Amino acid sequence: MSNIYKNSGVNRRQFLAASAATAMATSVAGAMPHANPVSGQAEHVISIWLGGGMGQIDTFDPKAKGDPKSRKPGAYYDAIPTCVDDVQVCEHLSKMAPIMDRVTAVRTVNHAVIDEHAAASNWMHVGRPVSGTVVYPSLGSIISHERGAASDGVPAYVLIGYPNATRGPGFLGAQHSYLYLTDTGRGPAGLSPPLGVDHDRQQRRDSFLSKLRDLQPDTRETVLKDYEATIDLSRKLSGPEFISSFDLNQEASDLREGYGGEFGQRCLLARRLVERGVRFIEVSHNLNFLNGAGWDVHNGGILEQHKLIQELDRAVAALILDLEQRKILDKTLIVITTEFGRPPEFDSGGGRGHQGSAFTCVLAGGGLNHSGAYGQTDELSKKIVSDPVSVPDFFATIHAAMGIDYGKSLYNGDRPVPITDGGQPIKALFA
Repeated sequence: MSNIYKNSGVNRRQFLAASAATAMATSVAGAMPHANPVSGQAEHVISIWLGGGMGQIDTFDPKAKGDPKSRKPGAYYDAIPTCVDDVQVCEHLSKMAPIMDRVTAVRTVNHAVIDEHAAASNWMHVGRPVSGTVVYPSLGSIISHERGAASDGVPAYVLIGYPNATRGPGFLGAQHSYLYLTDTGRGPAGLSPPLGVDHDRQQRRDSFLSKLRDLQPDTRETVLKDYEATIDLSRKLSGPEFISSFDLNQEASDLREGYGGEFGQRCLLARRLVERGVRFIEVSHNLNFLNGAGWDVHNGGILEQHKLIQELDRAVAALILDLEQRKILDKTLIVITTEFGRPPEFDSGGGRGHQGSAFTCVLAGGGLNHSGAYGQTDELSKKIVSDPVSVPDFFATIHAAMGIDYGKSLYNGDRPVPITDGGQPIKALFA
């Protein structure tokens, strides 16, 4: 036996028992509610996803201009002032600049992924890196699980974009997955009845399904229950009341034009879904044809990056003002995220690489105490100078804004999983 046990009067078995008790106490303490938790008043989230990696230095965290020809690091565009003192944005965010008092650009988000788009996208949807065999739920699915839909007859979670496991429910189960559509002109294709199936024929099908179910014994299998619940919800959603949500022609033409093209129409649809009671809507800005590369601006992709920024500017500004005019901005949290940022240096083709050490995500509305910007980076937007925000911290901020306990655990079977991986909300936004 080592001298440490002899001199202390503690044998090896006692030492191990004490260590286990300490570890358990620490684990329980970490899962306990926070002493002074913060909580907001938001009821809905519109999450805008900029796939490819929005460059913070060319949008919401502008710095002195660089020069791609001479490979001088710096911003690609000029900066302009906003309605908030000492807060600037890129010149192509001219519609957002006058309303940045309703917005906070969180400039110090960071994680450890650099080169893997898929890994970074997963991290920014589930709030943590891939770990072991656990399939973590996405932010949308967690909010679906915690808050449910705000009205009967609507889904809790809608994805306007391409489906992906990263956006899925993970261990929470299929009932917390999303309804998706890719074209605002048609609505969700899966809810449209097949050709030749009229109302009477659909009723006969429903009656036959009910009889078949009555003949089956009750099941305790979660997977089967989830499947049946999904069928029931799809039948309910295929009715005319919810389907009418996707008819943008019901909106005034000048309002539709104010939102802009297809991406803007997605944002307008998101507003309509909020009004119907959908709790969480993700809007994907994956319209690569505008500059040929989307937000992944390596090499020549950066030449027309301004078109993406201008489209984002127009649509988001219109969304903020539209929600405000309808008096639901304080109840609707707008979130703009991307998988990582862009470094100040230019690559050999004049574009930019990837940067996870410091990048910007944006919050607007939701009843938060906005200040235009939060956190500070260095003169090249490369290193964090003050107020770093981890991905779990950013997720905790969203949960807190929605009145969700960010200190609780979800359960993968019997295994507790911290809802935000230990994140702490940005308390300045709740002051």
